[in-house]
Amino acid sequence: MEERIFEIIIHGGNARGMAYEALEKARAGEYEEVERLLAECKSEMTLAHNTQTKLVQDEIRGDEIKISLLLIHAQDQLMTAMAEQTLILQMIDMQKEINLLKK
Repeated sequence: MEERIFEIIIHGGNARGMAYEALEKARAGEYEEVERLLAECKSEMTLAHNTQTKLVQDEIRGDEIKISLLLIHAQDQLMTAMAEQTLILQMIDMQKEINLLKK
């Protein structure tokens, strides 16, 4: 169980970091790097979400899922990463518009 929890934390954290890095690259006008980072971000987020989904499916099947502070932390980290990813995607689009206006 702890291994799955840490998968959620690690992959969600990786995705979050890549999203912020993509935003920095957008500010610098490095759009190829932005796209690469966003693709990696999406991949990491998918890994985290798939692990979360497996836990939910296990519980639906009747497997006992021990609710722990660590599990709550993992869920919180994933939810935050997902929300930040959504906002950062919008910020990247806005930054692209700003960069165009600077030219």
